[in-house]
Amino acid sequence: MTEIKRVCVVGAGAIGSLFAGHLGALREIEMTVLTRRQQHARALNQHGLEVSGKAKLHAPVLASTDPADLGDVQLVIMATKTTAVEASARRLQGHFADAAVMMVQNGLGCETLVRAMGDWPIISGLTFMSGIRQSDTHVEYELDTPTWIGPWHRQSDRPGFAFIKQVEELIAAAGLVCEAYRDLRPVQWSKLIFNSAVNAIGAVTDLPHVPAFAKRDRLEDLGHLVHAMMVEGVAIARAHGIELSSDPWAMNCKAVSQGASHEGDEYAHVTSMLNDVRNKNDTEVDWITGSLVRAAAEVGVPAPYHETLYRLVKGLEASWQQRKD
Repeated sequence: MTEIKRVCVVGAGAIGSLFAGHLGALREIEMTVLTRRQQHARALNQHGLEVSGKAKLHAPVLASTDPADLGDVQLVIMATKTTAVEASARRLQGHFADAAVMMVQNGLGCETLVRAMGDWPIISGLTFMSGIRQSDTHVEYELDTPTWIGPWHRQSDRPGFAFIKQVEELIAAAGLVCEAYRDLRPVQWSKLIFNSAVNAIGAVTDLPHVPAFAKRDRLEDLGHLVHAMMVEGVAIARAHGIELSSDPWAMNCKAVSQGASHEGDEYAHVTSMLNDVRNKNDTEVDWITGSLVRAAAEVGVPAPYHETLYRLVKGLEASWQQRKD
């Protein structure tokens, strides 16, 4: 079995920086980072990566905008947003022939974009951890929640579950929470349904994930909509034969009740989709809420809540484009 000694993180945003910072702090790992900007690569090469918040560490890394500069690796962690996966995978063509590629994107289907660019063994994955990118060389570790990984169910037994367990052990040794599953879909769909509701509703209301998302006492309480959307998502999953590992509504209630990183502050996590809306960037709604709309259509399950939220977010995106035109 291949021993993991060199790792490349593709995309050093908040999640990529958390992986690179923690893994790079392990003495036995040579950590490399593929960035989009030359300035970002220069800063990382000069200063390394600092992690604060839930962990306090500093890691040296080798960074470049060209994968040819990074040598060979045994593991690539694709840590870009879903909207950047296809372009990032295209940059990897012809490189890292001996590597497995681990995905940590929201939603469903990004593995097919990577497969179209190369024959790397693919590890499906998703992460519930979160961070705040303070600069090109500094990330604050906000939520120390799990990363889940497992075989991609559409490929043969590559790289094999033994290698996936090795990845799990490596990430855990770096101080992050990681759990490997032989069938990732029950976990993957649980988070997808949670994300679909929380991200899309936050995007159209301009609300971070706050305790209001779990309140259902009064007629106007937002929790009614969150709950209804999650119930609809569960029905879609069951129609596909997926028995969820966790109740998305319980995940929502637990998240908003666990508090913020600073004692006395109200939990108010700005989701990635809300951050995109506030910055008028393209969102991941096609891969999150949109993937459940498509999954519902495949099995003939009504999905009015998901369809409505999906179209509202797409309408927001269209409004920015109209202003540009």
